[in-house]
Amino acid sequence: MTVILAVLRPLAGLNTRLLRLGRTFAWVAMGLMVLIIMLQVFFRYVLGSALAWPDEGARFLMLWMTAVIAPSAYRWGGFVSIDMARDLLPARLGALLGLLLLAVSLVVLVYGFRLGLNHVNSGWLFNSSSLKLPLDFVGLGLIRIKLAWMYMSLPVGLAMMILVNVELCLKAIAHLIDPAAAVPEDDDRMMIAVD
Repeated sequence: MTVILAVLRPLAGLNTRLLRLGRTFAWVAMGLMVLIIMLQVFFRYVLGSALAWPDEGARFLMLWMTAVIAPSAYRWGGFVSIDMARDLLPARLGALLGLLLLAVSLVVLVYGFRLGLNHVNSGWLFNSSSLKLPLDFVGLGLIRIKLAWMYMSLPVGLAMMILVNVELCLKAIAHLIDPAAAVPEDDDRMMIAVD
C-alpha cells in the first residue's frame, strides 16, 4: 500500500497542476472563440465582407479547448457512466468492476493516443487553408500554419487523460486493498463544489 501511495501522491499533484493549467487555457480559448465568431459576424453581416480565417481559427481553438478540459471532466466523473451495476454489487466486487472498467479505458486511451500521433505526423504535410501568421514586419512574410498544430490537440488531450486514468486506477487499487485508505483528493474540485 505504501508503494501505491508513494506513486499516487506525486501523480495526483502533477495532474492537479496540469489540469488547472488546462482549465485556464480552455477559458481563454472559449473567450477567443466568442470574439473571433463575433468578429466574423460583424464583417459578414455589417460590412458585407466575410473574413477567410475566423471559421478555421474558431475550430482550432475548439479542438484545443476540448482536449485540455476533457481530462478534468474525466477526473471528476463528468462523463456519462452507468453506475447501477457497480452499486448493486458488494463494495469490494464493485471496486473490482470499477478497476476493470478503468483498465479497459486505459487500453482505449493508449490506442487513441497512438492513432493521434500518426494523425499529427500526417498533419506536417498539409497547411491550413486560411490560417496564416503575418510575420511581414520581421521579413518572413505570411507563414501558413501546419494542420499538425490543430491535430496535436488529440494526443495531448489523450496523454492527459492517460495520466488521469493511471491516477484513478491507483486510487481504485488502494481502495480495493483498504476501503478506508486515505488517497489524495483533488483540491480544485473541492473549491469548485463549494463555490
